[in-house]
Amino acid sequence: MKRQVEEALEELRKGNFVLVYDADGREEETDFFIAAEHVKAESIYKMRKDGGGLIFIMLKYELAKKLGLPYLADIIYKCSNKWPVFKELIPNDIPYDTKSSFSLTINHRQTFTGIRDVDRALTISEFAKLAREIKKLGDVEAQRIFGQRFRSPGHVPICIATKELLNERQGHTELGVALAEMAGITPVMAGCEMLDMGESLKKEEAMKYAEKNGFIFLEGYEIVEAWKEWQE
Repeated sequence: MKRQVEEALEELRKGNFVLVYDADGREEETDFFIAAEHVKAESIYKMRKDGGGLIFIMLKYELAKKLGLPYLADIIYKCSNKWPVFKELIPNDIPYDTKSSFSLTINHRQTFTGIRDVDRALTISEFAKLAREIKKLGDVEAQRIFGQRFRSPGHVPICIATKELLNERQGHTELGVALAEMAGITPVMAGCEMLDMGESLKKEEAMKYAEKNGFIFLEGYEIVEAWKEWQE
């Protein structure tokens, strides 16, 4: 495993940010990554000020299944007979991938508006706490507790990694969950895209930002290589 990846894993364990660029020819975007269990209000502030994109959760497939969380695209398909407009909105033309990883949006029930830094930090960190707690619970009990603590719709979108992770899809969601798995932390990550005026922040600019601010910068292929090595 490359030293750069090992250093990134240690940063995640410490609760620090890592910057991850997916790949040339894909989204070509760099995202802030941080372990969800370490998210605080200042983490949200940093991502929205220096990132500017959507602040979201990345979740391991098995945990999503235990919580009964569907892919949003599947909800749209299932509901299209009752609400015909959904037939018109089916996401069958994503230019960079064949499938969206988006699921529901949530707020913790103790949040106020849900969008404030303190609110989103609470939602994300408490969701990671929930993910740790439900590992040994049955599905029904896990979903009951989920509903007790969270409501939907909310201000934090959940993205579900594919079942086979990087062997199936190599989007930011899978890259984030793979890093969490290799780091030995709860496989729930928070992320945010880095944007510029009118476009995504160029890779070169993201690399400069990482160097200036002392963040590890990784490209998707480095994580994929480390993941394959880690699985052997």
